[in-house]
Amino acid sequence: MDNHDATCALTVDTLAIVGVGLIGGSFALALKQAGVCRQVFGVGRRVQVLDEALRLGIIDRAVSLKEAAAQADLIMIAAPVGAFADIFSAMKPHLSSHAIITDGGSTKGNVVAAARACLGEKVGQFVPAHPIAGSHESGPAAAVADLYRDKHLIVCPLPENSSKAVQGVRAAWQACGAKVLTLGIEQHDEVVAAISHLPHWLASLYMAHIAQSANAAVELEIAGAGFRDFTRIAQGSEEMWRDIFLANRRAMLSQIDQLQGWLDQARKALDSEDGAWIESMLTRGAEVRRDWGQGRYQVEPGDE
Repeated sequence: MDNHDATCALTVDTLAIVGVGLIGGSFALALKQAGVCRQVFGVGRRVQVLDEALRLGIIDRAVSLKEAAAQADLIMIAAPVGAFADIFSAMKPHLSSHAIITDGGSTKGNVVAAARACLGEKVGQFVPAHPIAGSHESGPAAAVADLYRDKHLIVCPLPENSSKAVQGVRAAWQACGAKVLTLGIEQHDEVVAAISHLPHWLASLYMAHIAQSANAAVELEIAGAGFRDFTRIAQGSEEMWRDIFLANRRAMLSQIDQLQGWLDQARKALDSEDGAWIESMLTRGAEVRRDWGQGRYQVEPGDE
């Protein structure tokens, strides 16, 4: 991979994608579309998924993890976060000294711990990243080249990373059209617990709650647009989200406790018919949602 800074032209001779579904497949398609990638290797557990990725033109060749580690210039891991330790361990003996590794994992604390434990002295070749983009759809067929365009990408550099490795990863994501931000590992996990993990947790719990209702059939029959919008994300991959919740459990527990405090206040207000509190809460919620929808909360791309 040839690059000098995060904004210069990027050339990736061989890109390897570990996990060729929505996240990994979209990364490959974006770099192909940008014309910065000569060939793409695909690594995965299921032959039929790799075959589909080949048919769709996402990858050019299916290879083993050993081949990817030895031959690729840039390796992007887009697997469930619970699988990272095994992936790093399998890669380490074969990892080329010039290879840079990045990822699309939704948690960082556990991933970085696995990288340090399993990659050892080669951990500096791993630059953690997380695109704030996705869909309830999954698999190679869901991959699109513009998934990351104008979306935020969080990079969490390690002290062991060289500036060249960090700049290379930033340049790759910028070639995908992403707006790159830098956060610390702990801050990243706290932030995504609040804006991504907790909403999915609530949507899934709510669907489970509706499913066991005595009126479930009628409720689901007449549910409208608001119900559809609120529950859409409950359709995500069970394996992926199980791993995310467990990996980020400390931040999740903090968010759940904070939300429980609000639920307790709301229940008390409803029980005591405190209309003033309820109206104030609704007004504040509407204001923040409206301001967010109009783009009034902006963080400039760059090092935060």
